[in-house]
Amino acid sequence: QTDIPRIAYEPAVRLWRTSVSAGDLKATVARYLGAERSERAFAEYGVSRGGAINPHASADVDTVRFTEHLLASAIGAASARLVLSLLLRRGDVNSQSALKLLDDASEALQYNRDLLQSAIDQVRHGLSVFDKDNRLVCWNRQFSQLLDVPRDLRRAGVPLDQILRAFAERGDFGAGEFDALVADRLTKLSVTCETFQERFRNGARIVEVRTAPMPQGGFVTTYMDITAQVAAANELASANLTLEQRVRERTTELLDLNAALAIAKSQADEASLDKTRFIAAASHDILQPLNAARLYASALGERQLGGDADQIAQRIDSSLSAVEDIFKTLVDISRMDAGRLEPDIDAVPLQELFEQLKVEFEPVAKAKGLRLRMLDSRAWVKTDEKLLRRILQNLIGNAIKYTPAGRVLVGVRQRAGKHEVQVWDTGPGIPADKQDEVFKEFKRLDETAGSARGIGLGLSIVERIGRILDHPIGLRSELGRGTCFSVTLPAAVATSRKSREGNATMAGPLTGARVLCIENEPVVLDGMTTLLSGWGCHVIGAASQEEALAALEQEGDRALDVIMADYHLDDGTGDAAIRTVRRYLASEVPGVIITADHTPDTQRRLRQDGFVVLRKPVKAGALRALIMQHSRRSIAAE
Repeated sequence: QTDIPRIAYEPAVRLWRTSVSAGDLKATVARYLGAERSERAFAEYGVSRGGAINPHASADVDTVRFTEHLLASAIGAASARLVLSLLLRRGDVNSQSALKLLDDASEALQYNRDLLQSAIDQVRHGLSVFDKDNRLVCWNRQFSQLLDVPRDLRRAGVPLDQILRAFAERGDFGAGEFDALVADRLTKLSVTCETFQERFRNGARIVEVRTAPMPQGGFVTTYMDITAQVAAANELASANLTLEQRVRERTTELLDLNAALAIAKSQADEASLDKTRFIAAASHDILQPLNAARLYASALGERQLGGDADQIAQRIDSSLSAVEDIFKTLVDISRMDAGRLEPDIDAVPLQELFEQLKVEFEPVAKAKGLRLRMLDSRAWVKTDEKLLRRILQNLIGNAIKYTPAGRVLVGVRQRAGKHEVQVWDTGPGIPADKQDEVFKEFKRLDETAGSARGIGLGLSIVERIGRILDHPIGLRSELGRGTCFSVTLPAAVATSRKSREGNATMAGPLTGARVLCIENEPVVLDGMTTLLSGWGCHVIGAASQEEALAALEQEGDRALDVIMADYHLDDGTGDAAIRTVRRYLASEVPGVIITADHTPDTQRRLRQDGFVVLRKPVKAGALRALIMQHSRRSIAAE
């Protein structure tokens, strides 16, 4: 089989007898196609005619036609006609002019062709041009290198299907019938002009093929090596797949972790709730005997037995007070851990709070030989008054407790729109490396404690309350010179405040005051009766509302000044018992609920229902003041 172009049309040149030889035609073609390609083309042409071409023999019609088509594949049909016309007419009168014109035209065409070839060789992608008969017209260096085109197919006039078959035979198109593979690519290139990808070198090189048709027939094809892009895309897809798998795995792990965390949190919440329930239940059981002991101690102290008995009674009351403080601290910690300590924020004047604290702590300081000085202040702060009082009680109490000699100073400094309450002492000071430890539970510094008693919960309570109220707690200390604790409070605008009914013990006798006590614990009821009787009260004791009604039935005088009832009774609650007695008497006798239930909701509800609430263990002074207040109202009402 030969790839020598077959001429299937009439010659485009006018034929006549000429002196132009076959060698002249071959030399002319060599000007444009090169000597090697020209020699090979004429050799193949000679074989197709059955013998070698004699270069000295005059060129016949077929040889001229072959030469014209060969030139047309390189320089175009019009240029090929011009070149052959000038060559065939060189025997005319103006042969010298014709030859010169031929040489000039040849040089111009060759220059333009070389320039075009040089330009397309600089294109980064492979490029090839095929004519309307799907024969190779021109190509660049990248086309040959990128597609590994066999050397014998890198020549003008080679049919496209011959190039495609070479690719198919070496396996570039994959498995399948060669004819089908070639036909498929031929359709994509010359008919549908599709853009597609092809793999060469057994898939090691991936080439994107783009085809564009030309107006006069034929098409231009570009070839771009996209091996790196495809590899990057595959890596990205693989990375995405891996990432998706990792995300799924991490999501599963996170869901499992969240589920485990939810279970752990639920268990922790349940444990905290169990602890709160236990402390709430235990507080009632513990406070009952403690309340009875305080009542007996108060009754004993007011008997004024003389001698060592009074001192012993005072020490008993002091010890019970210490136990009460410790227990209240434990209850407060439980409420904080359970998140049930709800601040009641309001505008509070510091001076009023300072005066109350001075009354409370000045006797304690004097008894220890210390001077307690409270500097006057006009500052108002935004806080929960009860919780702030608890903070300052702890700070002042600790300052007095741990200061062997000197003074304790309490004052206020204004800092950046806020008020800082400072408690200074002249104690031994706290080492810098131990200052964080003093805020930990059950932590006391032996080297600074001296003989002071306590279990190390006070400053832990201070720090927790400060966190709840968002009141930063500060500490500055210097060994041998003293310590300053501080609490920073937001400033508030001064407002008018209602006068408060004090809990201070009111002087005066209680003789004749009629009090009904409903308490299901016999020892507490007996202690209450002993204390109130010592004050001159007429006490009617009962363990339940039924006993209370029966006792009143036996009384000649059913008038009452106060009804006191424990909140937790065997057959109900104290507030229900008081309401029953009121209905029986047809009188709204003042009602007092004594309870070990320290939950804010319960106390708030009782107060909203018009009851006075006293928390166990009951302090004798507060109890006496309350009875005097209501007995006086009863007398005034009479």
